[in-house]
Amino acid sequence: MAGGFTITSGGQYSGRITTFVVLSCMMAAMGGLLFGYDIGISGGVTSMESFLKKFFPKVYKQKEDSSVSNYCTYDSHLLTSFTSSLYVAGLFTSLFASKITSSLDRKPSILFGGVAFLVGSALGGAAVNVEMLILGRLLLGVGVGFANQAVPLYLSEMAPSRYRGAINNGFQLSIGIGAVIANLINFGTEKIEGGWGWRASLALAAVPASILTIGAIFLPETPNSLVLLHNGHEKAKLMLQRVRGTTDVQEELDDLVKASSISKTIDNPFKKIIQRKYRPQLVMSIAIPFFQQVTGINVIAFYAPLIFRTIGFGESASLMSGVVIGVIGTGSTFISMLIVDKLGRRVLFMVGGIQMLASQIIIGCIMATQLGDHGGVSKGYAYLILTFICVYVSGFSWSWGPLGWLVPSEIFQLEIRSAGQSITVAVSFIFTFLIAQTFLAMLCHMKSGLFFFFGGWVVAMTLFVYLLLPETKNVPIELMDKVWREHWFWKKIVGEVMEQSKEDTV
Repeated sequence: MAGGFTITSGGQYSGRITTFVVLSCMMAAMGGLLFGYDIGISGGVTSMESFLKKFFPKVYKQKEDSSVSNYCTYDSHLLTSFTSSLYVAGLFTSLFASKITSSLDRKPSILFGGVAFLVGSALGGAAVNVEMLILGRLLLGVGVGFANQAVPLYLSEMAPSRYRGAINNGFQLSIGIGAVIANLINFGTEKIEGGWGWRASLALAAVPASILTIGAIFLPETPNSLVLLHNGHEKAKLMLQRVRGTTDVQEELDDLVKASSISKTIDNPFKKIIQRKYRPQLVMSIAIPFFQQVTGINVIAFYAPLIFRTIGFGESASLMSGVVIGVIGTGSTFISMLIVDKLGRRVLFMVGGIQMLASQIIIGCIMATQLGDHGGVSKGYAYLILTFICVYVSGFSWSWGPLGWLVPSEIFQLEIRSAGQSITVAVSFIFTFLIAQTFLAMLCHMKSGLFFFFGGWVVAMTLFVYLLLPETKNVPIELMDKVWREHWFWKKIVGEVMEQSKEDTV
């Protein structure tokens, strides 16, 4: 029996966190490294002069032209297409990945994601023209699409309900670690003589892809998949005993079998999820990833080095600032892992929202008063902006960053789980693409007002959580439907449906 420490699931399922489940979830969470590495690398290489000279000479000339506004230096549709092409591929892949995940299991999806990312990294590192560069990005998008669809589901299904938040947040922690590693690599490769450092940055994406690909081969299947796809009730029971560290798993197994029986009657989960009784889950699968993107976090993640170049930092200082931001974000995600199952999801969502709003207002005010169309800001104000960007990133990284993946992955019944996660990932990619594609133009036209724009959305999403999101901590994933029947608003919809179902059966 794997070692661990005993827990009780709040009077629900028996079990303990075992070494086996921790190691399995740590390996699966490596899927986040792909996403994080790409976010960090793409933001860094687009600020490297050798990269701009080779692929985006127009942007390089704009940067050297003192008559161009600070806010418009990097405004280029081709440059934003390089960044956002990955998310177009990820959008379509996530919908296709739903079929793979539901019919073949979570494990093959994770494996396919690693292989696609591996090929994309090779193309990016060897690129000789923009077309080859973007083709590599598209393949990276395929890899990220598979990983983002399958990994959060895998983590939520393997984790004990009492510690599901901490374990699932490991995905966001891996994203943060990937971004920090990428920023450190960019800082080092930028100094390589000969101007080919960007090739090393892009090609080294093969390292996390290889880790995930090899690790996925050895991942165990989740108990949910064993029941749903293989009718392997005995295998599922043995797996539950292994991952929970106890032989007392019959209650959880019975719930899994019941959920699986319902799921097998569903021919089209995408058609099923639009039914009224799943309305709360459908709303959350759209609203949460939408709000996660309009926090403005990807503005910082993708373009932090460019923003720091805009306010007067040098190339190396801009890349090092990205490292600092990444470390702050990763540390904050780790804090979230420690407290999310104690304080709950709603508290972190709202506290993080208030923290992000305050820092966005301060950054916007400093840039509005200190940064004109030409020249820079003083060193003191530049470091003040960096400080509040770090405050903003920390707020996101213990709230909307990890919880934006956690909550959607834990709220769906088994029969709609894969479809619901695909909708979540697809919506995330849609708005990631739109923001990545339009940000530089928005910065050029809205200037410092851009931070107030995103701040307005932070107000809306914090109110949304306060009014419409029930608390899901410590609720077993197969019994999650009860939180909607007890919520002041959603019970008006789901409760009526439940009553109607009872009448129909009488």
